Amino acid sequence: MTASSPPDSAPHRVRTLCLCTLLHAFTHLYNVAFIPLYLLIRQDLGLASVAQATLLETVMMIAYFGPSYPMGVLADRVSRKQLLGWGLVINAVGFIGLGLAPNYATALACAIVAGLGGSFYHPAATALIARSFPANTGRALGLAGVGAGAGFFVGPLYAGWRASTAGWRAPMLELGLAGLAAVALFLWLAEEQPVAGRSGEAVKARRQTPIFPTPALWGLFLLAAALLSLRDFSGSSMSSLGSLFLQHARGFDLRTTGLAVSLLFIAAMISNPLFGHLSDRGRTGWIAFVLVVAAGCIVVFPRLPGAWTMPGLMVYGFFFMASYPMVEAALMQAVPDAVRGRVYGLFITVGGLLGNLAHWQAGVWVKRLGPAADRPDGYFGIYALIGGLVLLSLGALPCLSALRRREGLVEPQGGNPVAVAVRARAD
Repeated sequence: MTASSPPDSAPHRVRTLCLCTLLHAFTHLYNVAFIPLYLLIRQDLGLASVAQATLLETVMMIAYFGPSYPMGVLADRVSRKQLLGWGLVINAVGFIGLGLAPNYATALACAIVAGLGGSFYHPAATALIARSFPANTGRALGLAGVGAGAGFFVGPLYAGWRASTAGWRAPMLELGLAGLAAVALFLWLAEEQPVAGRSGEAVKARRQTPIFPTPALWGLFLLAAALLSLRDFSGSSMSSLGSLFLQHARGFDLRTTGLAVSLLFIAAMISNPLFGHLSDRGRTGWIAFVLVVAAGCIVVFPRLPGAWTMPGLMVYGFFFMASYPMVEAALMQAVPDAVRGRVYGLFITVGGLLGNLAHWQAGVWVKRLGPAADRPDGYFGIYALIGGLVLLSLGALPCLSALRRREGLVEPQGGNPVAVAVRARAD
C-alpha cells in the first residue's frame, strides 16, 4: 500500500475485487470437481451404490454451509482478508487429503475439511464487496461471479479429463496444490478493507447491533431464505443428477460428462456481470426473469435430442446462475453493513443445508429408477419437479423487498440503487 493508493482508493478496491474473484473461482471449483467422478469413485473405493459416492458431495456441502453463520459473525468482527485467505488454505488441504485418502471413511473426513474451508468465503467476501462498491453492488458482485463461473467450468472439466487417464485422485491433489498457490497470491496483493468507525465504542456498537430488531423482520428473512433454498436444491440437482443422467441415459463417457457439466456453468461468466449490472436499475424484475426462463430450461432438458444436450445446459446455466449475484445484492442492500456478514452467513446456512441435500437425493432418485435410469423418459417427472421448485422460489422476492422497506432502507430516485439507511443503526 502506498500513499497514492490508500486502502479505500479505486485501484485498491478493483484489485481486491479481482483477487476475491480468483478465490471465488477456487471455492466453487472445489464444489463441483467431484461431480463427473461419482462412478469412478464408487469403483475405486468399492462402494455399495452410487448414492454413497454422491454422499461425498452432500457431506462436503453440508460442511460448507453449516458454519456459515459463525463465519458471518467473524466477518463482522475480524479481518475479512485473513478469513478469506485461511479459508482457502483449509479448503485446499482437504482436497489434497482426498487425493491421498486410502478408504471411504477418510474420504468423508477430508470432504468435511474441504467444506469447512469453503465456508469462510461467502460471508466475508460478499460483505467486503458490498461495502467497497455501495453504488454498484449488483455489478461488482456480478463481476465476482465471473470467478464462480470459471471455477464451476474448470472444476468438472479438469477433473473429468485428468481422471480419465490418471484416476480420480490425481485431479484432487493437483487442484489442492493450485489452491495453495492462489491463496499465497491473494495474501500478498490484497489489502485490508477499512471499516468505518475504528474507535472502541464504534467497534462495540457494531458487535452489539442486532441482526433484525423485530420478529416481523426475522420472519421475512427466514421465509426468503427457505424459499430460495428451493432454487439452490434445483441447481444442485441439475449438476449431480445431470452427471448421472448423461452417463446413464445418454451414454456419455467421463470426459464428455465433465465437459457437459462444465458448460452448464461457463455461460455464467457472461451472464453474472451482465445481469448484475442490469439489476442495479431494477433488481426484482431481472431476478424473476432469469429464474422463470431457467425453470423452463430445466423442464425441457431431458426431452432435448442428444445433440442439443450441451447447448441446452449452456442456456440453462446462462440464466440460472445469473440469479445468484442479483439475489446477493438485493440481500446486502436490505440490511446495514454492520450486520451483513451475519445476515449472509445465516442466509446461506439455511439455503445451503437444505439445497445441497440434492446431491445425495440425485443418487437416490437414480437408484429408484432402476432400468428406467437408462432411458431419458425415465427422468421427465424428476426434471419437472426440479423446474417447479425454481418457480416456487420466486416467492422470496416480495420478502426481500418488504425486508428492505421495513428495515428503513430505500432506493433513491433516478435509477441509482444505493441503499440509504433512514433508520438509525450502528454502522
